Amino acid sequence: MQLDAAQLAALSAILTHGSFDAAAAALSVTPSAISQRLRALEDRVGTPLVLRTSPCTATQTGARLARHADERALLEAELASDLGQSSSPARVRIAVTADSLATWVLPALAATRGLIFDIVTDDQAHAAHWLRRGEVSAAITDHARPVQGCTAHPMGALRYIATCSPDFQARHFATGVSTATLAAAPMLRFNQKDGLQEQWMRQTFGQAVSAPTHHLPSSHGFVDACRLGLGWGMNPAPLVQQDLEQGRLVPLRADTALDVPLIWQVRRLVERPLVPVTRALRKAAQSHLQQ
Repeated sequence: MQLDAAQLAALSAILTHGSFDAAAAALSVTPSAISQRLRALEDRVGTPLVLRTSPCTATQTGARLARHADERALLEAELASDLGQSSSPARVRIAVTADSLATWVLPALAATRGLIFDIVTDDQAHAAHWLRRGEVSAAITDHARPVQGCTAHPMGALRYIATCSPDFQARHFATGVSTATLAAAPMLRFNQKDGLQEQWMRQTFGQAVSAPTHHLPSSHGFVDACRLGLGWGMNPAPLVQQDLEQGRLVPLRADTALDVPLIWQVRRLVERPLVPVTRALRKAAQSHLQQ
């Protein structure tokens, strides 16, 4: 299917800037022109591409076409560089875990020049779905097997430690940490997709138990909640190392860390222009992940 570059640019601009007016300003055209280009593209593919919300959001097909537009721009920017010509920074959409963003990924992205990042966050066990749906060009997942059309680059393992505050430990685990005491102690979970606490319980005790659960979708907030005694949870070791050393947090059980392997998967179509990102991620992983 041959798609019009101006129409794809209009779609990408609408989703990037959130409205038809903002997209028109970014592309130096009228809002009417943006609307006409989007309508023509929707007629061409035969399905709605944008939900007219505030801000505008993509349908599944719209997100896939926007990723296609960004990847085409990425390849064109690479070509311009090869020819010694200047170009605007290309946009790349990637899926990253919140804990990776909070610990080791951002320094790598900051060290990469010439790219604009559109980052979506999801659990490492679910990030591969973004690749399969064609909505991102790369993702950090826990899937060692490459997603179709992708190359998998093992980065190492992010170590998690089951932690709580000393006061929480005294209140709920005075008799020790067991399935019985865990079932009564409030637990923290990032969101409904977060299964790290259950994985740690199965690894440590052979089974996971149900417990009163707080949902808190923030990596740093998770650590804060543990410090304040709201509950216990699995925290990335790089985020809690100082807290453990200074006694603000304690491990539930010594020597029972949970290592979660992380794999950077990149669509082969754009693997070459994203080589600097892959290289920077590898360097950051060497310092922060278990190898």
